[in-house]
Amino acid sequence: MTRPRRSLLFMPGSNARALEKARNLAADCLILDLEDSVAPDAKAKAREQIAKAVEAKGFGKREVLIRTNSLDTSWWRDDVAMAGAVVPDGILVPKISTVEDLAKIGARLSEVGAPASIKVWAMIETARAVLDADALGAASRDPKMRLAGFVFGPNDIARETRIRMLPGRATMIPMITHCVLAAHAHGLEMLDGPYSDITNLEGFAAECAQARDLGFDGKTLIHPSHIDACNAIFTPPAEEVAEARKIIAAFDLPENAARGAIQLEGRMVERLHMEMAKRTIAIADAIAAMGG
Repeated sequence: MTRPRRSLLFMPGSNARALEKARNLAADCLILDLEDSVAPDAKAKAREQIAKAVEAKGFGKREVLIRTNSLDTSWWRDDVAMAGAVVPDGILVPKISTVEDLAKIGARLSEVGAPASIKVWAMIETARAVLDADALGAASRDPKMRLAGFVFGPNDIARETRIRMLPGRATMIPMITHCVLAAHAHGLEMLDGPYSDITNLEGFAAECAQARDLGFDGKTLIHPSHIDACNAIFTPPAEEVAEARKIIAAFDLPENAARGAIQLEGRMVERLHMEMAKRTIAIADAIAAMGG
């Protein structure tokens, strides 16, 4: 099933009001956070509040993920146990660097009896994770890993590598492309990290468009004001959907059933374009089913 993940909004688990507000936001996915947005002395309370929010449901068609703390903390085991009990759609795990890290998460989910429906999303936030992105993606072949996709984390990568975060992200394009290729080579989703300059809506829109064009499936967000622009940029335009339907209709004609390429309105169109058209339509239909 194709599921739109245009916009994924982080919501601090320590803020009960924000968790309640999240039920009415237009984000495709909500990430209920136990990590960066939660102070150390508020971790237990945030875990409790997130558990209550997920158990209460009421998030509609929005996908719900819980971001746990990283494996180098004392909190992650309790975070994963809570998630296994309340059953969100998935967990987002920070600073995954090795296949062994993924195995630890999978083992903990199994240990607490978490249903197979809970998927794992790995945050690519370290130099080692970028270098080993292909190996991490390949681990998705093991169902015990539950791996559904990657989230690129530019801020932590910049901190570790001393690569500067510049407008346009030219310094990070090689790493981004490497991770996008690794994800899609293994049939995984690839999501972009957040844009930090909240009030710079023009800059945010430019980075969203860049992310779309680089092959990201959506973008994580840190402020609700970014949702609408993000959804619009990652929604296939109506003319693109109409063109996709034309391509599929043309290949469905009996005289084109065995052809690898056809002419359509003066252009050469191959079967690979039909596969791309099918994905465009699937995404557009899934977005429409969510109410736009």
